[in-house]
Amino acid sequence: MTIDMRNNKPILIILSAIITMVSLAYFIWTPIQKRSKPITDHTTRLVSKNMTQSKISPKLPTHIQTSQTINPTTESSNQQRDINIQNILNKPELEGAIVGLSLRDAETGSLLYEHLGETHMRPASNLKLLTAAAAFDVLGPDYEFTTSVLTDGDIKKGTLKGNLYIKGQGDPTLLRADLDRFASDLKEKGITKITGDLIADDTWYDDVRYSQDLNWTDEFFYTGAQVSALTISPNDDYHTGTIIVRVYPGDHVGDEPEVVIEPETDYVDITNNAQTDKHENENDITVEREHGTNEFIVSGSIPKGSVTEVWRSVWEPSKYVLDIFQTSLAEQNIQLSKDSRMRTQKTPKGAELLLTKQSMPLKDIMVPFMKLSNNGHGEMLVKEMGQIINEEGSWDEGLQVMEASLERQGMNTDNVILRDGSGMSQQNLISPNTLTQFLFDVQSESWFEYFEAAQPVAGEPDPLVGGTLRERMTEEPLKGHVKAKTGTLNGVSTLSGYIETQDGDERIFSIMINNYIDGHMLHIEDQIVEFFME
Repeated sequence: MTIDMRNNKPILIILSAIITMVSLAYFIWTPIQKRSKPITDHTTRLVSKNMTQSKISPKLPTHIQTSQTINPTTESSNQQRDINIQNILNKPELEGAIVGLSLRDAETGSLLYEHLGETHMRPASNLKLLTAAAAFDVLGPDYEFTTSVLTDGDIKKGTLKGNLYIKGQGDPTLLRADLDRFASDLKEKGITKITGDLIADDTWYDDVRYSQDLNWTDEFFYTGAQVSALTISPNDDYHTGTIIVRVYPGDHVGDEPEVVIEPETDYVDITNNAQTDKHENENDITVEREHGTNEFIVSGSIPKGSVTEVWRSVWEPSKYVLDIFQTSLAEQNIQLSKDSRMRTQKTPKGAELLLTKQSMPLKDIMVPFMKLSNNGHGEMLVKEMGQIINEEGSWDEGLQVMEASLERQGMNTDNVILRDGSGMSQQNLISPNTLTQFLFDVQSESWFEYFEAAQPVAGEPDPLVGGTLRERMTEEPLKGHVKAKTGTLNGVSTLSGYIETQDGDERIFSIMINNYIDGHMLHIEDQIVEFFME
């Protein structure tokens, strides 16, 4: 038998009331925890390493596991850390910015804390952590770069009848002193004259000088120097393809300042439009290079009693090397004939090797690369990996090799975008959690001790120890206990690496701040690191 409910409205009313009462009773007696919305990947998570797995949201990565019971003291400490960090994230300087945080136990890899940990963010120079790890994996810590001097002619009675080639194979540490030694050694071979040309061979890499996303406004800064297989640095900071420009005030107000460049070279021209100003006035000296040239323009005012020192990139570093090499030869009284030219060309097969110079090993090159955040080194390492593995020294091939290396080391590169080796590209992307997991994984690599030793050390004044952290976190408990890579671009500030707590525990962290407009984020990062140590 069926019932026509349309004609039984009283029954409908009674049933509706019963259902409502049952639902209300369930709501009242169901524990609040069972109704809580799970924490998603895009909110702050506080994860105690003493928390049981049942306390961890199903959304958390599967590697976060523990079977220990909750330690009330640890839980309280972690909750306070959570509150402290949240107070920092509420600062007005961060309004509109994106802050990604990740903290892991260095022994287990367990995630201890995160905020937007899975969000893809621009790493700036934190990308160098990936470049360094890939280079160690592909090239090895003892890898050396070669620079050679060759000839296609013969030496007769002190005259080299033929061309002299200087061939670069990616040495990022070549200095003026190395060219002086080449010249001295050639003199010892009895050479006093060269009838052919002086030729630079930079064909070990391709002729693409700038990475694909480099801003044109960065070209004349040392951070945007051109990349070549044959390049030179002005000093042992090893900023490749650059000169140092120093500006000294004149004797009197209104005088033209003195401009000195290092190393001395005729490859660049200086236009001095600056003037000396009163002692109390502001130093507003600028040094810029016109695009496509080596014309440097010095402008502004320099107060008496002050000095300006800047690094600036040159146009076509291979020819820059050639100019300095010619000077080194002349100082050894080795003369070029009047018909000799300076040019670039690939060294012909069968050329005779006269001299060779090996760079310091890669494990030592990593120190200025990482501690001084040397962009040129990062790009040269990418091209070197491409040349060694795929026989092409290009960004395309090098980045493919780098990505394959990172995958071998356990990284899921589907969640990473690699556009260069230095981090200058605004299109590089990686999440804080991915980076800290990677920093955990590389601890098992045979070369990890060199990788860790290359990181800047907080508060240590020596530039080749403290690096870009030498003036940060200079007080205990942070000084000497934070080893981390810095990163800075417009609107981007990052810091990732390793922490040793006062209790001797080791932790891995990543701080990525993106899309801020005004101010500096360094003090905010340092405060977060301090809470990460608790």
